[in-house]
Amino acid sequence: MKPTKKMTSPQEKRIPHKSKIPSASPRPSKTSRAQHHQNASNQKQERLLGLVLNLNKSRKHLGEKIRRQTDELHLKDGLLRRGADLLQQSDEQIRLLTQAIESAADGVFIINVQKSNFPIIYSNPAFRTMTGYTKQAVMGLSYFTLYGTDPDLRLITEIKQTIRQKGYFTEELPNFKQNGTRYWCQLRLTPVRDASGTVAHYTGIQTDVTFMRQQDLEIHEQRDELLHVTRVGKLAEFVSSLAHEISQPLTAILSYTQAAQRVLADREPQIREILQYISNDDVRAIEVIRRLRSLLKKSVPEIKPLDLNTLIQDTLALVATDAMIRNVRLNSELSPGLPPINGDRIQLQQVLLNLISNSFDAMENSPTDRLLSIRTTRKDNTAFIVTITDTGCGIPATNLPKLFTHFFTSKADGLGMGLSISRSIVEAHGGRLTGENNPERGATFIFTLPMKRKGPQ
Repeated sequence: MKPTKKMTSPQEKRIPHKSKIPSASPRPSKTSRAQHHQNASNQKQERLLGLVLNLNKSRKHLGEKIRRQTDELHLKDGLLRRGADLLQQSDEQIRLLTQAIESAADGVFIINVQKSNFPIIYSNPAFRTMTGYTKQAVMGLSYFTLYGTDPDLRLITEIKQTIRQKGYFTEELPNFKQNGTRYWCQLRLTPVRDASGTVAHYTGIQTDVTFMRQQDLEIHEQRDELLHVTRVGKLAEFVSSLAHEISQPLTAILSYTQAAQRVLADREPQIREILQYISNDDVRAIEVIRRLRSLLKKSVPEIKPLDLNTLIQDTLALVATDAMIRNVRLNSELSPGLPPINGDRIQLQQVLLNLISNSFDAMENSPTDRLLSIRTTRKDNTAFIVTITDTGCGIPATNLPKLFTHFFTSKADGLGMGLSISRSIVEAHGGRLTGENNPERGATFIFTLPMKRKGPQ
């Protein structure tokens, strides 16, 4: 196998072989190299020194900047701490103020006066307790609702005008709870202005003075009653003296009547009968005056066995003429066979006369059918029941609780003592006196007397 020949390119053939030609530049000496190195080193040091100076300058500038920012941060931190303290104090004051208002005994509320219906936008628990509204029900409620279903527009106008003139409004006036119950409150309203100075709200504080007002009324009534008692005491002294003076001519009349009866014993039966009536009435008048003086002197009652039905019949006989003049029919339904009772005849007859007289007065304006009925019955063999019923005007509902109160009267010329004395007499005999209206018209008075009793205590 023939050896392979090395192939050469045409370019290789054309390029002649370069001979190594020595460099013409001289080689640097050791001195120049050292100088070169020294210069290079100096330049590096200068550059480094410049960098160090720049770094120091930047460091100093940065330090000043950091110091300024640190001072600003310390200042801001102090302001933030101060702001946090003030905010905490403000929150504490708001919490304390809220707690004080929420726990206040007086009712506190705020109303928006920029709306025509003056809605309530805040109320404390005392206000809600006072008015009977819940927190949800009172929110947005018109303040005028507290003045009732038909509020007095003049009062509303007066409130606005007074606040404009004086800067506040205070008044004692009636309000109404949610259930319609009226109560009296001492109200004070003050305006609250917004940032522009416009009155935007009213702050209200109200105190329930119903109890105090009732106390004042009771004190006034007690003062009037005391004055009345004083006048009645003086009147009692006068009546006692007058009774003594009247009893003397009545005794003389009785003597003359008895003498006339003896003279006319055998003549004119009608005249004798009339004289007997005069004599009987005279005796009774003397007895009434005597018992009146005893009553005024607070003497001991005269307790004797009495027939209740007979006592009622005698009393009806006394008022028969008055009933005829007043056009009143008298009706009695007396239960037969009632056992005697122990009591003071004059005092019990006074009770009957007081009740009958009141019934006559109540029927004064009744056009027709003026009827007074008296009934006696037993109650479980323990007590007697006496019922006096009329067809008069009845008793006003507002007067029923005060019927037997001392010196209370609905009559223009009344003393207000009849029913009070009557109840005292009945209770002294161990009984009870009540009054009520009839279903249709008129009134009924009922008093009970025990069957077995020694007498008034």
